[in-house]
Amino acid sequence: MSDPRFAEIDACVFDAYGTLFDVHSAAARLRDEIGPDADAISQVWRQKQLEYTWLRSLMGRHEDFWAVTGDALDFALRRFGIDNAPLRAKLMEMYLELDAYPEVAGTLKKLRDGGYRTAILSNGAPSMLIAAAKNAGLYPLLDAILSVESVGIFKPHPSVYQLAVDNLKTQPSRIAFLSSNGWDAHGAGTFGFAVAWVNRFQQPRENLPAAPQAEIRTLADLPGLFGL
Repeated sequence: MSDPRFAEIDACVFDAYGTLFDVHSAAARLRDEIGPDADAISQVWRQKQLEYTWLRSLMGRHEDFWAVTGDALDFALRRFGIDNAPLRAKLMEMYLELDAYPEVAGTLKKLRDGGYRTAILSNGAPSMLIAAAKNAGLYPLLDAILSVESVGIFKPHPSVYQLAVDNLKTQPSRIAFLSSNGWDAHGAGTFGFAVAWVNRFQQPRENLPAAPQAEIRTLADLPGLFGL
């Protein structure tokens, strides 16, 4: 049964990292080389990656997401006492080839068959997003890949969400925004999107303005909001 809160949607806009792509798949592929701290390193890498986007935005010192990802990885490796330049290079390369979650391609196809436009709106640098989308076979299923590099500041700044409005030429309320990151879901809701939080890991809700209109477990649940 469709959800009336998503009845007037023209397009579905997706966060990339953690929503379409498994950010921990890079370290998972190199688990044997990293050693027993592989999972912990991946968690620190991701946390620092996010923290650095927020802090750089507040500082007014923007660098693209590739540079931020490298800085965060350097911190994580240093935190666990690893000094291994070849391993670092491999991990960064793997970030261009992240695994998509298994339901993503089928969901995008179903949405497009149902008449909805699809796009990525991400902190990622354009080259990163294009490489990941092509590697995962998602590129033909997307109408647009939108990067914060167009505005020079990271999510959740409103100018980032405005990119989707400008590119898709529709009102915020007619865009469904999907993110597995709670802070991003609230940021998009504050902007005025119809938001479904993809709560993959059963996290508690954030105490922030503009709670998501819907909560789903995976993107496989998304077409149901539109009655598909």
